[in-house]
Amino acid sequence: MQGKGVIKFFAIIVAVVCLYQLSFTWVTNSVEDDAKAYAKGNPDKEKAYLDSIASQPVYPLFGHNYQYCKDRELALGLDLKGGMNVTMQVSLSELIRSLSNDNKDVTFNQALHNADVVAKTSPDNYIDIFMREYKKLSPNGKLAPIFSTQSNQSNLKFDASNNDVEKYLRDQSNTAVTQSFNILRNRIDKFGVTSPNIQLQAGNRIQIELPGVSEASKERVRKLLQGSAKLEFYATFDNTEVFQLLNNINGILAAKNKTAKKDTVSIAPAVAANDTAKKGGSLLSKVKQNNAKDTSASALKNKNQLAETMPLFAVLSPAFGQGPNGPQAYPGPVVGTAAIKDTARVNGYLKSAEVQAVLPKNLRLLWASKSGDVADKRLALYAIKLSGADNGPVLSGEAITDARSDVDPNSGGYEVSMEMNSDGAKTWRRVTAEAAGNPGDENDNRSIAIVLDDNVVSAPRVSNEISGGRSSISGSFTQDETKDLSNVLKAGRLPAPARIVSEDIVGPSLGQEAINDGLMSCAVGLVIVLVFMVLYYNSAGAVADAAVFVNVFFLMGVLTSIGAVLTLPGIAGIVLILGISVDANVLIYERVREELALGKSKRLAIADGYKHALSSILDSQISSFLTGVILFIFGTGPIQGFATTLMIGIVTSLFCSLLITRVIFEWMLDKNMDIKFSNPWSSKLFKNANFAFVKNRFKFYAFSAIFILAGIISMFTRGFSYGVDFQGGRSYVVRFEQAATTETVREGIEKTLGVGKSEVKSFGGDKQVRITTNYMIDDNSTVADNKVETTLREGLSQITPKYTILSSQKVGPTIANDIKTSAIWTVIFAIVAISGYILIRFRKWQYSLGAMVATAHDALLVLSFFSLFNGILPFSLDIDQAFIAAILTVIGYSINDTVVVFDRIREFLNHTHAKTDDTALVVNQAINSTLSRTIITALTVVFVLIVLFIFGGDVIRGFSFALLVGVCFGTYSSICVATPVMLDFGKKLNA
Repeated sequence: MQGKGVIKFFAIIVAVVCLYQLSFTWVTNSVEDDAKAYAKGNPDKEKAYLDSIASQPVYPLFGHNYQYCKDRELALGLDLKGGMNVTMQVSLSELIRSLSNDNKDVTFNQALHNADVVAKTSPDNYIDIFMREYKKLSPNGKLAPIFSTQSNQSNLKFDASNNDVEKYLRDQSNTAVTQSFNILRNRIDKFGVTSPNIQLQAGNRIQIELPGVSEASKERVRKLLQGSAKLEFYATFDNTEVFQLLNNINGILAAKNKTAKKDTVSIAPAVAANDTAKKGGSLLSKVKQNNAKDTSASALKNKNQLAETMPLFAVLSPAFGQGPNGPQAYPGPVVGTAAIKDTARVNGYLKSAEVQAVLPKNLRLLWASKSGDVADKRLALYAIKLSGADNGPVLSGEAITDARSDVDPNSGGYEVSMEMNSDGAKTWRRVTAEAAGNPGDENDNRSIAIVLDDNVVSAPRVSNEISGGRSSISGSFTQDETKDLSNVLKAGRLPAPARIVSEDIVGPSLGQEAINDGLMSCAVGLVIVLVFMVLYYNSAGAVADAAVFVNVFFLMGVLTSIGAVLTLPGIAGIVLILGISVDANVLIYERVREELALGKSKRLAIADGYKHALSSILDSQISSFLTGVILFIFGTGPIQGFATTLMIGIVTSLFCSLLITRVIFEWMLDKNMDIKFSNPWSSKLFKNANFAFVKNRFKFYAFSAIFILAGIISMFTRGFSYGVDFQGGRSYVVRFEQAATTETVREGIEKTLGVGKSEVKSFGGDKQVRITTNYMIDDNSTVADNKVETTLREGLSQITPKYTILSSQKVGPTIANDIKTSAIWTVIFAIVAISGYILIRFRKWQYSLGAMVATAHDALLVLSFFSLFNGILPFSLDIDQAFIAAILTVIGYSINDTVVVFDRIREFLNHTHAKTDDTALVVNQAINSTLSRTIITALTVVFVLIVLFIFGGDVIRGFSFALLVGVCFGTYSSICVATPVMLDFGKKLNA
């Protein structure tokens, strides 16, 4: 063998580099074990310990500090170590509305509404959708007057064409997304998460990974990310000025309800208001009774009476008390309070056309940002006074130059101290002077509302003017809340709202279980492959085993050196590599056995075996590598981790199988060691195989057609069970202390989430379930996620108070549609691309057609299996991103197998004596000659997949099962479908 020295040198260099790269992981693990021992279960102490040694040398040999080593260790994905992964979408709809200065043009607003609807199911850019919808409504309409202002005349003229407007909107949207990305990155950097990752995605989306974020911190993270940081200062109305107006609104709503109920002639709102005002004394006295948790008959009667006569006050408790002359409004800007669950109803009342008609143009009613009374979970409603010709705030947050977390010297509570620029300081001095009114007269003092993202953070009463441009925000804050708020204010305001459209949260306990399951499956899979190879190939099998060890070592080293992230599907990829890494050795060994059977010497047989197997090995591995490339390009998150592992594993296994094993064999031959390529029981296995595959091809066609037809019927009748990433919704993995049936859990959560809105499946034992719900999935508000989980917990608490939410996932409808569309095109592209490669390599369209039919056949069979047996097998058969990754892997494996068979067929057809033989007979002989390789490779892969299915855990059980079924079908199709199709469409394939 030529070049042995070069191969040895290169192998040693790669081994040293891999060892060095992996050493960082060993060092950081050692340091973190010391931190855990020091902290004794206290996460704050553990973090403090690691922070204290971040810059201290911890690598004895090279003197690297902990942070340096941490940045270079093998990174674990969030599904293994726990954390939060979110995809945020910048609202281009809100950006366009803002660029138009909230223009009231009817056609413009209708086009925006239509674009919002279309965008939910269309992968197109939002700007393109909006322009199309506007053109539909107004083919000759001009958009320039809507967007052109004095401030942007340099970018957009008043008489600009719609094409110019489109370019302007596109430029502004790109700028807004980039600004949002930078602002979010600044916020995250100040949040204190170790090794966060933020990436711009296609369109207007931003992906953020936050390792180690706990269940308790997720709501804090949501607020940090979704807050647009629109800080504004408003003058306020006093409750005494607004109370009678709200009382009159009760009359308007009561009259509306009465009209709708009796279906009679409408009653004049003014009369209803006056009537209600006269009765106000008796009814208002019952308002506070309505808030008491009293279920007596009299209490229910009072509530019903209030709901009919005073609809608004039935859900909004007015800020009033008993004065000397009866009920009287409390002073201050708070006009009432409502339970959080009732705020939507209050908003609905206030937004009705009848109420909007009587509300003053300079009055805006805003809710408090958080509940002042945690026990009752009620929010205060503030009367905000709009100022100036544009009805805006008295001062905007753009005047803030600095913000920091501080402690109020008077109350001892936490607050945010702010400093303003010179213009802001002047305005602030004037505004506070106006609010203070007559110095020394408390009755003349007014409040100034501090509003963040349209929620009132606080509304302090101003007693004196404030000079110097300094102010503070206080309001029952925790230290973390003031830190987050100051960071948000310093990072800057988002140019457009950004909402979480996809979210994954994995708790640390579930992540550790995933690591344990992954390590177990790797260990058991490795042992099975090692033992099987020795049992079948004797000492040559031991050489292949040595190559497997080296392969795993190189694979882990390369993953670490390129900064790849190891995910749970990535571990599944490693287990799969254990099976397919011996494929090249099997091909070589089968060739060597053929050469030995011809009477060649062992050295010559080994050399010729490597030589003759090379073409099949390269063709099969390149086709598998193409699958990995497609997965990496079109996949996201953990699926990309699987693709990365697969691609690197294919390259390292080729190096080890073709070069490392060859060097070992040469060394053994030089030492005159006895090399055996079989055991007595395996030496004659498949040797004289002569199965009539070609003759029985129509039986195979019939079997496949019947199974696929049954599957298609099932697809249209039973359908599929779609994962949350394909249909949208929220998913929660819940573990109970005691066993709970899926039916019991379903009944419990339906009491709060509603009937038919949720699905409950067993997820690993009788104490663990996965709940999927579409409850409030179309609600894009910042409070929706928290509200859904609160409602879910209320339902779970009715079953048992002892449970834990291990992980949660949210996928918005737009994301789900994009994922589904991308998945379909990915599979189609994979089939076409691989078939194209076959056409190039074999130069006959019949081979390419056979490969295309076989891959489509395998995909359809796996889909049929998942539809037919969904709900019958005792584990989830969801169609999700992991399933698509499995389908593509199956396609790669099937092509791998098919290429080997085709390569042998081509060889047989090119053989001199085959020119005159019957083509069908030659093809059948070629298939039988590859049977040993086909079966042995399939068995090694099936063995490791069974291990992965049993030990890999519930998270990837459906994924491993799809692979298992697909590999079995792929092995079948390469012999019984691809080859017969190729033969039937090629009357004469002899070269």
